[in-house]
Amino acid sequence: MNIDELVAIDIHTHAETSTRLLPDEAEAEALEARGRYFRYEVKHPTIAQMADYYRQRRIGFVVFTVDQERGMGIRRISNEEVAESAAEHADICIPFASIDPARGRMGVREARRLIEHYGVKGFKFHPIIQGFHPNDRDVYPLYEVIAEAGLPALFHTGQTGIGAGMRGGGGLRIKYANPVLLDDVAADFPDLQIVMAHPAVPWQDEQLSVALHKPNVWIDLSGWSPKYFEPKLVQYANTLLKDRVLFGTDNPVILPDRWLADFEKLPIKPEVRPLIMKENAVRLLKLVRARS
Repeated sequence: MNIDELVAIDIHTHAETSTRLLPDEAEAEALEARGRYFRYEVKHPTIAQMADYYRQRRIGFVVFTVDQERGMGIRRISNEEVAESAAEHADICIPFASIDPARGRMGVREARRLIEHYGVKGFKFHPIIQGFHPNDRDVYPLYEVIAEAGLPALFHTGQTGIGAGMRGGGGLRIKYANPVLLDDVAADFPDLQIVMAHPAVPWQDEQLSVALHKPNVWIDLSGWSPKYFEPKLVQYANTLLKDRVLFGTDNPVILPDRWLADFEKLPIKPEVRPLIMKENAVRLLKLVRARS
């Protein structure tokens, strides 16, 4: 990956279509509900198609699946498929993995294998879908593996469009995504880089407070069009947190073209825009620039 040729790095995209598995019929209702919530056509690209899209725009992207088998009864795209597909497009694509902490010791073993043999560069957790409190100490052995490898852990925070509008919200509980729960994790793992994904509505103040207090905590701006960002989030991104705020879209539910067009209208300082769009991600992911 030639960092200097990129104009941005999208820290948050989803692998939703497998090239190895047939579609899971159990997912149909949830996908329909998601389409209504985000008001988009549920037509998801493969990782290869995503790579073509991002390559044309000179934007690097982080991609991951979500381990939702226990939480939603929906088959996951394997972490191996994500990593191998990303490796085929390593000029533009960076793989993360997703492991439900309920997998216990097997999850720890899987994390080690994915790091050592598949070159994943981080891990994605979705506490709502996976039904766990991020500060549950039963999860700590998994965090230890990630921290030992020097990789970031990205957590969904705030409300979610998954299950929205379904009967009982699909049985999912938003309480698990309160960013305050990550304060314990950041304190207990001070060298683990923690990314709070999305503006954490309805806990925006809590999210900003944790990020200000813990220097190993970052915020990605995915999942919302920038035109809906709360003023305080924009203020902090422009000032106190300018070195730890990251560009992210939540593709495929929000495409970069739309996100970037709306972000352009925000009163972000010229000197801060490059940090949010690329430079902060370069530091977080420890990307190496080519020598001149």
